Amino acid sequence: MSDPNGLIQPGRPAPGFTLPSTPDGRQTGPEQFRGRPVVLAFYPADWSPVCGDQMSLYQAAGPVFDQYQAMVLGISVDSVWSHRAFAESQGITFPLLSDFEPKGEVARRYGAYLPQGEAARALVVLDQAGTVAWSYLSAPDVNPGADGIFDALDNLARDRKVMAG
Repeated sequence: MSDPNGLIQPGRPAPGFTLPSTPDGRQTGPEQFRGRPVVLAFYPADWSPVCGDQMSLYQAAGPVFDQYQAMVLGISVDSVWSHRAFAESQGITFPLLSDFEPKGEVARRYGAYLPQGEAARALVVLDQAGTVAWSYLSAPDVNPGADGIFDALDNLARDRKVMAG
């Protein structure tokens, strides 16, 4: 489903999935949020400095995501226990999904898996119907920030207004 050169490209239907989001086995996936934009933030590891900065930035930008009615889902190959400790230490309240077993299956389906066994630092914005609206692959050691995500969400909002006429 991904582009042969890597990350899934805009215009494609997003591969469906659910992943564990809590140690008690709760499953979360983008289909639960149909009707609103979903931001998939793939990242290499919970405890790396760049990942901590990136996820903390998205937490701090929560009110802006709320203005777009967008849901952020963080995804890495770390366990739900690691995610829980990381989220608590960073004050992260949006779901962190564990692509742990089989390792990286969802990241692979989106073209966001690295040969060293971790998710790439990749961003994918899904529209309200679950189609990829925007995708971006960042260098592993660079925090991609949120500007590209907000541009994509602006475009989705503009498209909705045009369609509503």
